[in-house]
Amino acid sequence: MRTTAESDARQDWLARLCTVRRPHLLIVAFCLLVFLPGFFALPPSDRDESRFAQATKQMLETGDFVEIRFGDVARNKKPVGIHWAQAATVSAATSLGLATRTDIWPYRIPSLAGGILAALFTFALGRHLVGRDAALLAALMLPASLVVVVETHIAKTDAALLATVAAMMGLFARAALAPARFSAAQAAGFWGALGLGALLKGPVAPMVAGLAAASLWWLDRRAGRPRAWLGALRAPWGVPLALAVVAPWALLIWIATDGAFFIEALRGDLGGKVTGADEAHGGPPGYHLLLVALTLFPVSLIVLRAIPASWAARTDPVVRVLLAWIIPTWLVFELLPTKLPHYVSVTFPAVALLAARWLLDPARRAPPRWLARLSLGLWLFAAVIVAALAIALPVAAGGGMPWGTPIAVAVVAALVWAVLRADDLRRAAVAMLLAAPLLYAALLEGVLPRVEPIWISPRVVAAAEAHWRSAGGRPPASERPFATAGFHEPSLVFLAGTDTRLIRDGAEAAQHLAEQPRGLALVRERYDAAFREEAARLGFAPRAVATITGLNYSRGQRLTLTLYAR
Repeated sequence: MRTTAESDARQDWLARLCTVRRPHLLIVAFCLLVFLPGFFALPPSDRDESRFAQATKQMLETGDFVEIRFGDVARNKKPVGIHWAQAATVSAATSLGLATRTDIWPYRIPSLAGGILAALFTFALGRHLVGRDAALLAALMLPASLVVVVETHIAKTDAALLATVAAMMGLFARAALAPARFSAAQAAGFWGALGLGALLKGPVAPMVAGLAAASLWWLDRRAGRPRAWLGALRAPWGVPLALAVVAPWALLIWIATDGAFFIEALRGDLGGKVTGADEAHGGPPGYHLLLVALTLFPVSLIVLRAIPASWAARTDPVVRVLLAWIIPTWLVFELLPTKLPHYVSVTFPAVALLAARWLLDPARRAPPRWLARLSLGLWLFAAVIVAALAIALPVAAGGGMPWGTPIAVAVVAALVWAVLRADDLRRAAVAMLLAAPLLYAALLEGVLPRVEPIWISPRVVAAAEAHWRSAGGRPPASERPFATAGFHEPSLVFLAGTDTRLIRDGAEAAQHLAEQPRGLALVRERYDAAFREEAARLGFAPRAVATITGLNYSRGQRLTLTLYAR
């Protein structure tokens, strides 16, 4: 594939796309095309999404919007920002009669909004750095990437955090490049976005800004350049502004938990990630770089091929600032023992801006031949993985082949054919952007929601509700009528109710039914014999209401669960 600029502008569809008259409308429309498939259809996922959603649901149930709890356990991990945002969207949806508190999609709205805002901020602030056309292309590349699409479908912090970081670092870049024209309102926007980012995910947003500032300060000092951008940021009143965003809740949670929130968050959540592979999410240094072809798929080929030219242009002021955004933060996440693919997504706006800048440069330098071949090989491997997952997941789960599988495979095959056939990477970029909505529609609407064996909790709750309807209604929550032994996934608590009892074994499940004659007990197969033995000892005969089989994807285990009544 050649990587020279198109000679015939009339055939350059990418140039036509980038010069569209209403770029903001195009960005929002494109985001909706890639984000909405599956947004309503996907059930609540395990584990993080359901933990966040359940904690928000409990805030709405109790009226306590300070402490964060999952069931009876304090959830001292992340700050409260995402829960407040979710509580607002869920309250609006329920008050309008559009949803109930056990519908997951209202909890996802802050993530959806975060993905859209991140793309809009990438364009609005990026056009002052790399020009309008490149900024628009970057704003379309960002929501097309696999990790961003996944995060907008999950009711947790990362998509909303991406929006705050895109705004914060876009303003930081403007201050660094044009300090004389950086207004007090823009400085307030920078510090306000930093405060919001801290309220969403603690130290991540301050870390990104701090590492970029330290790197840029060091580079400027070494080169003898003036550092007027430090004054332009107006830290003397900006830092108090950022603290003012976080401080009210921080003070309240300190009082409510007697400081336990911060101790547990630092020692448990942050400390676990720094000192070891938290929750078995480990990986070697280089993990995130190796995954770029997949995490930024399908536009990852552009990103990989832009790396040498971006590094060669590191003395350019714009490139220097964007690299100061990317490299220090990326290195921190590479060195941390705990690794998840979305961690480095806070650098993706800058990555997309550099890649788009290179692609639209008429005099762009082609990467070395070995890198061109390696990047294409990695991209093709990522394409194979995406297509294989569309096939392997239904097969591994033991369900039928959903209608989205052949469409997803066909879209990937057509995209590979278009990329290999294109005589210029600009034409390949158009194919990638066109393929993204089709691919995600097939995967997130036509495959994942229809692999029934992996969605265990919705089927359990449906069986329980059917039983209670036939029995005259669900018992009151004060009786804690539902208990589960051997399946404790957060999605079950979210759907079945906060009053769900998580019990240890079959004997305790039998004791639950003895105490709650109108209750139900969900018993895993391995606990069934002990359950029946204890029920016989207690003098009652349990009745099987339903049997649910499936694949617990969080643990990689096949399960057979039986729902029992008296």
